[in-house]
Amino acid sequence: MLAVPIALIVGYLSLPYYARQALVHWFPTIDDKALFESHVVHAPDSCWDWNISLRYNSYRLDAADSAYLDKMGTVSFLVIRNDSILFESYRGGWNDTLTSNLYSCTKSIVSMLTGAALDEGKIKSLDDPVSLYIPRYTQGKQKEVTIRDLLTMSGGMDWDESYASLFSVTTHGYYGNDLYELVTGLPVTETPGIQYTYRSGETQLLAFVIEAATGETLSDYAEKKLWRPMLAGQDAFWLLDKKGGDEKAFCCFHTTARDAARFARLMLHKGNWNGRQLVSQAYMTEAMTPASYLKDQWGKDSLDYYGFQIWIMHYHDQTNPYMRGMLGQYIIAIPSRNAIVVRLGKKRSDEYVREMTTDIYRYMDIAMKILSD
Repeated sequence: MLAVPIALIVGYLSLPYYARQALVHWFPTIDDKALFESHVVHAPDSCWDWNISLRYNSYRLDAADSAYLDKMGTVSFLVIRNDSILFESYRGGWNDTLTSNLYSCTKSIVSMLTGAALDEGKIKSLDDPVSLYIPRYTQGKQKEVTIRDLLTMSGGMDWDESYASLFSVTTHGYYGNDLYELVTGLPVTETPGIQYTYRSGETQLLAFVIEAATGETLSDYAEKKLWRPMLAGQDAFWLLDKKGGDEKAFCCFHTTARDAARFARLMLHKGNWNGRQLVSQAYMTEAMTPASYLKDQWGKDSLDYYGFQIWIMHYHDQTNPYMRGMLGQYIIAIPSRNAIVVRLGKKRSDEYVREMTTDIYRYMDIAMKILSD
């Protein structure tokens, strides 16, 4: 009778570190901060606060919309117009001081840091080969992978985008303790600069380029170039692959809904924060413009929904840059309304309309009711 449990224990111990961690913790959640080491991204001593609208929370969600937010495990829903909070809802025991993993919204932060490094001249050109900053990233490619290729998810990296599979490289990246070795050692299996294919590993590689170019950790650089200049309300946290290790740049920036909204404000103002240009307007404009020279993920049409690690939403007559993360983390800028929508939560729809899941349309519909009230 002991043979079965002994075999299970031996099998478990024979698994690689990341797979053992994945079996223990299973599927990622937005409140995963306690599971990992992290770097603090320190807020400044004084913060810039959102105004509170005279019509703050005067809008009442109808029963169907409220039920939908709950059904999808929404913990934060925030609508801002003209720098004033119009509507704010925290659910499921959440509040405005609790931090959430933004998951792949983090990729857009990495893009902004790339722009900051470019503005400083620490990255010479977006068309520089990655190997100029990370010499080991050569691997006999037909064509050198450039920083621009990484920004547009067209670097051709051999990366399987799946958290659901125990042995996928994404699971390895999230639960593992060897991010640098993992992503710099992966081969390039497609010709770079041809087709967009969503690969988290390319963002992680981009982060290592930033660190090599600036000589700073990603957290320190984010604190200096974005978090403190944006006068954030409280400390953020960037999860690491191990103690003293590397930031999980493809996912794991932890912050509050109100502070997350600052990134949308930066998009609305094309990199300008209260008169200070944190990222150049030229870079931000290109970052929020689809890389239309690429084929889309289906390989048929010109790419019309992704720029430099920033998504572009086509919603009715609006064109909205936005940040998007697993489980339905959304940070949306609405230029035509000078408005911002933040939705953080535990679940997203599995149904797609082209590149977008249907839940984001519902959140936009709710937000437009609030903005029109």
